[in-house]
Amino acid sequence: MPASPLIMTAVTKRFGQFTAVDNLSLDVPEGQIIGFLGPNGAGKSTSLRMGLGIMEPDSGTVELFGSAPNVQALRHVGFLPEERGLYKKMTARDTISHFARLKGLSASDARARADELLEATGLGEFSRSRISKLSKGMAQKVQILSTLAHRPDFLILDEPFSGLDPVNQQALEDLIRAEHDRGATILFSTHVMEHAERLCDRIVMMARGRKVLDGTLKEAFATLGQGARISVEHGFDLAAALSPKGFEAIRTADVGHGETWRIELPPGREAQDALRAALEAGAPITGFAPEEARLRDVFVSLVGEADAAALEASLAEDEVA
Repeated sequence: MPASPLIMTAVTKRFGQFTAVDNLSLDVPEGQIIGFLGPNGAGKSTSLRMGLGIMEPDSGTVELFGSAPNVQALRHVGFLPEERGLYKKMTARDTISHFARLKGLSASDARARADELLEATGLGEFSRSRISKLSKGMAQKVQILSTLAHRPDFLILDEPFSGLDPVNQQALEDLIRAEHDRGATILFSTHVMEHAERLCDRIVMMARGRKVLDGTLKEAFATLGQGARISVEHGFDLAAALSPKGFEAIRTADVGHGETWRIELPPGREAQDALRAALEAGAPITGFAPEEARLRDVFVSLVGEADAAALEASLAEDEVA
């Protein structure tokens, strides 16, 4: 098989006057875990659907296992769509074995694989339960297991963590690692940066249909340079206070009764220098820490506060759901 299960070159997709994906090039090398990151509406799901041949690009090319997406290539793919949906009258076991058979497993192998997966993920006692009787989290786990029942070479997971509680999110991270250890290539989309930080060999960031970053975590964090975090009381403009002193400050989050700012450290300056400058400027400081780089900060530095706010809105939608 080709060294890259999926290659997209200069792909664009429009819906009327709206450009959902704009000139995207993406190479997914064999054996890697790739995180496809960005807020809801960034173009992630549309890109994945074009990669599978579900949608046709308006321009550009897509190669799935070395050719245009086709039935034979798709037998090597496990796809979890963002829109969840299972046959509610089927049991968990029958659901998984059904999808396994669609991918070419025999009836006996499909049932055995379903039993194996259900036992391994703590759902063995629910194997004969109808989907309609399972909790939302359990039903979502069954759909994830259905995606990997045929041991695909390439897993494409669209927002797989959405709707899962923290315990099941951790279980899914473990499952992704296990599939990677088995030899699968994995591409998953998410708007929760922490999952990518823990799992990925490489990340691709999207904003407003365009790719804004494609690289390793080390390369992503290198775009930030060194920094510090200073929290101040609401209403104090730390950016304006520190700018004359040679520091750039970007507001990153509200915390309790204050706001946290990321301070970009110029070459030769240290975190303590930024703290001293803030104190000299009369900042009402409530917290300080030398920075541990996070992917959200990378995203903010690349796209600005407006798109970062869209990312926060995506996270809020997830919490409500």
